[in-house]
Formats: sequence, structure tokens, C-alpha cells
Amino acid sequence: MSTRITMIAVLILFAAVTVVAQSGTPQGGTSQSSVYIGPQLGISKARDAEDFTFMGGAAIRFKLAQALGIEGSINYRSDDYSDGTVTAQSWPFMVTGLVYPFPAVYGAIGAGWYNTTFSFNPPAGYTGDPVADETTQDFGWHFGGGVELPLGATVRLVGDIRYVFLDYSFETVPGTEGVDSDSYVITVGLLFGL
Repeated sequence: MSTRITMIAVLILFAAVTVVAQSGTPQGGTSQSSVYIGPQLGISKARDAEDFTFMGGAAIRFKLAQALGIEGSINYRSDDYSDGTVTAQSWPFMVTGLVYPFPAVYGAIGAGWYNTTFSFNPPAGYTGDPVADETTQDFGWHFGGGVELPLGATVRLVGDIRYVFLDYSFETVPGTEGVDSDSYVITVGLLFGL
């Protein structure tokens, strides 16, 4: 079911791109695009995770007005908790509102849907019952800011930092009591205008 929801979300994003791209001249009548799409890479660090985690994915950004935009993104990340005995693999899908107080600087606030699979990696000497993987869907909130630098009329280099408020619903995985999964996310992306 979670795969279907992810596929539906991706199809909605691409349908929206097509509609906006076919709607005529971009805002202001200039040659600049109002829709950008491209890859992004980043690192994240949850409070109680073992270490920084590399993440990768894609983003689509709509410029609604000179000072307003919206972004949708999907990434993959994997965090280890409790001395490596728990691994959380997640596909966060984020929707973010963007406010540009200056042309190249923006503030960001939004929400995310986190489809996460928790795996238990028993430590040496573990004698308890086997623990099956657990998959949950959780919502989180985020805020932050960044820069969007033009590299031409239709290419943008973007980078930002966001703080994510996320409360994973660990339930059946041993050793996860009181784990804090709030995190910092730093991303860099190259977006191409459509």
C-alpha cells in the first residue's frame, strides 16, 4: 500500500509540472521558467542516530510569484539507532512553502510524510524472540532556509538547511524506548527549468 501511495504522489507531481509547463508564458513575461526539477543530495543527523547519513532524491519547485514558491521532494535515508541495533530506512516525501525576502534567499516551512521500515539487528548474545521488520507512516514538520543561485536563465543551484520535527512510532522493536528522531537536514540540488 505504501508503494501505491508513493507512486500516486509522484504522478501528481509530474502531472502538475505538465499543466504548469503548458500554461503559457512564465510569470512576468520573461524567459525565466516558473517550474524547476532536478536531483538533490544531502546529509542528515537525527538527535539519537549513530552518525550523519547521506541521502539522495529529487525535488520539484514551483515559483508562484516573485516572493513565493512551493517545493515537493522525495529522498531516501537510512539511520542507525541504539548502538546499531535498530536501522530506520525512510522515504520522506516533503511539501515545503518558500518565502523569498530577497531574490536569492528563502525561508522554508512545511510538512513531510515518512514511510519508514525499522529493522532489528540483534546484538551478539541476544536470546530473545526474533523481531520482524516494522513499517510505519509518520508525519513530521520542518522549517529552515536556504539560497537559490541562478546559473543561467533556466538552471538554479540551491542549498538549504532544515530542522525536522519527527516522532517515529517505534512499537515492537526492542531498544527504541525514548529515541529522539528529530533531525537536521542539509541539501544541495541542481534544478532545471521546464
